[in-house]
Amino acid sequence: MTYDVLIAGGGNAALCAAISAAKGGASVCIVEAAPKAWRGGNTRHTRNCRLAHDEGNGILTGPYPVEEYMEDLMRVTKGVTDEELAALTLERSKEVWDFLAENGVHFQPSLGGTLSLGRTNAFFMGGGRSMLNALYRTAEDLGVVVYYDAAVTGLEIEDGFFLAADVTHGWDGDSPKADRIEARAFVAAAGGFEANIEWLTEAWGPAAQNFLIRGTPYNTGGLLRLLMDAGVQTTGEPDQCHAVAVDGRAPKFDGGIVTRLDCVPFGVVLNADAKRFYDEGEDFWPKRYAIWGRLVAAQPDQVGHVIIDAKSFDLFMPSVFPPETANTLEELATKIGLDPEQMRQTVDTFNAACVPGAFDHTVHDECHTEGLEPPKSHWARPISEPPFYAYTLRPGITFTYMGVKVNRDARVVMENGTVSPNLFAAGEIMAGNILGQGYLAGIGMTIGSVFGRIAGTEAARHVRN
Repeated sequence: MTYDVLIAGGGNAALCAAISAAKGGASVCIVEAAPKAWRGGNTRHTRNCRLAHDEGNGILTGPYPVEEYMEDLMRVTKGVTDEELAALTLERSKEVWDFLAENGVHFQPSLGGTLSLGRTNAFFMGGGRSMLNALYRTAEDLGVVVYYDAAVTGLEIEDGFFLAADVTHGWDGDSPKADRIEARAFVAAAGGFEANIEWLTEAWGPAAQNFLIRGTPYNTGGLLRLLMDAGVQTTGEPDQCHAVAVDGRAPKFDGGIVTRLDCVPFGVVLNADAKRFYDEGEDFWPKRYAIWGRLVAAQPDQVGHVIIDAKSFDLFMPSVFPPETANTLEELATKIGLDPEQMRQTVDTFNAACVPGAFDHTVHDECHTEGLEPPKSHWARPISEPPFYAYTLRPGITFTYMGVKVNRDARVVMENGTVSPNLFAAGEIMAGNILGQGYLAGIGMTIGSVFGRIAGTEAARHVRN
């Protein structure tokens, strides 16, 4: 089989690349490792995309200039980013709304609760799965061929030049059916290695065994490993990832975005020793939710417990799993396996440190603690009104950051510093160029959309030339 452009992966980045390449006149083939019913990588679990824009549009409630976007990105990454590629990503994020809309994606006003993203993030009507279905329809209408259950098992790359890929798909008797697919350009858009617990353990140690993978189980890093073996330069650290605190009862894989708990700013978070370990009210939740996975991962047994009381129960999006409930803190502690005396002492100390003020979860309010370590900077109110509620937290890994180094054309950079003429990457497999650490809600989709479009456009241009 021979195509102009071969794309490995089936999520947002892959589809943006496929549509762009097909519109550029290229014949395109997608090989997606998942079955059709589970196609789309982590895009299935998304809800929105963070986009720069100079004015509101009726759904986005106001302007979000590139400069403000960059300030937000620099804050969460602490400057660990390729500034040239970051600036390119944010500037070209202005084009993403129109591109997606032209290709069948519809938008809706943002969700409420503690998200506060109505100005900055475009929400997909029907969520990520609906967005995927629209892009697949467009791609197929353009003649893009899609193979499901199709994994890349080998790459032929000579001096940085892609020649062909070995792909298994379907079965030939009792053996996987294998094909060699030649292409004039290749786009790697198959995600990171978050579903590979063995690889995570290399980076995190035994603690990784307690992680939950809220993303797709098909992102095992197989393509990334093949590229590394072929001499591609990597970027990012293997222990950096988008990690949030998810409900501890979530499944090991594929729990998705609904397993995230948004109640942290309204209570206290205790570790297995029934002690607080971080400022729960440091900043608005969309700017802090992505640090809590790593925080919980650093605690004993990689577990945390959010404790709230009756007055906070209706302030956040409802959880998928019901909380543990009790009329006394001691009873609640017993239910969740904490020492009742220590938990009572921790909560009493917190309550005594709360400074009375006007509570308002939509602003950095004046409710804070004094003389407490760690402090709670905002939304600190005594936990005193029964019933009391508890949610157990675990680190939930969405995607890993270590990936392949690219340039501004989405071309892959080789270990010797040369740039491949026909090997491109987009999405989570190269997100580490932008996200050295930290996370900003919706930026994963931004990176995928922007670099997917660039990769597809440049791949088609390479083919034409």
